[in-house]
Amino acid sequence: MRGAALLISAAAAAPLLIALGLPTNLFGSAPADREWHAAAADIRIVDGETLALGDRVVRLSGIAAPMRGESCRRPDGEGFDCGGASAAALMRLVDGRPVNCRITGRDAFGRGVGQCEANGADLGRTLVGDGFAVATGSALRTAEATARRGERGLWANRAGLPQEWRGRE
Repeated sequence: MRGAALLISAAAAAPLLIALGLPTNLFGSAPADREWHAAAADIRIVDGETLALGDRVVRLSGIAAPMRGESCRRPDGEGFDCGGASAAALMRLVDGRPVNCRITGRDAFGRGVGQCEANGADLGRTLVGDGFAVATGSALRTAEATARRGERGLWANRAGLPQEWRGRE
């Protein structure tokens, strides 16, 4: 009888012990924090919220920027590529400097999502504060409000912001 109870206990405990020994991100559902680094020569700006660090792509967490080719209008009615303006702002922040990112997850496209910095500046926070991106979470709402009030970056063109930005005003 004692042998049977021991066998049943061992059979019940085996799956638990195996599960505890497996990595938490075995199936990609719970990515661990990772540090990604890239030298200046390996960095490419994809758009106002996305960078390529060599062969890895990272989207800045907590922000949204207009896509390249998205049109905005200046107060005088003249159109311009506000997505290109956001990408150019990110390019100026990186400006030949190495980038360090702390990856905390993945988006629906499999890109890394995280916070990145160049020369000690948080890229997402700076883009929002300079008016070239909006906050998607509460952490950067104050920086966005300050940029709006100061009519910085794309907020200088309030009459002609992309449609999804107009809905946030």
